[in-house]
Amino acid sequence: MTTHATASSHSFMLRFESLYHPGRALMFPCDEGGLVELDALSEPARCNYFYARAVVGREYALPAVVDELRH
Repeated sequence: MTTHATASSHSFMLRFESLYHPGRALMFPCDEGGLVELDALSEPARCNYFYARAVVGREYALPAVVDELRH
């Protein structure tokens, strides 16, 4: 099994947890290092991603990479 095959068979999400609404978050598919493939996102998802990044510390916590299978 190649490294690429292993990585593609495992899903990760970049999770921005809301600071004001417990349990609410914005989540985006990413690799295990937290890299989001922007070209793969829809336009609304891309806008939400950029928004979440812009308001880290004000509306959302620092993002965390989570294992989609465990979440």
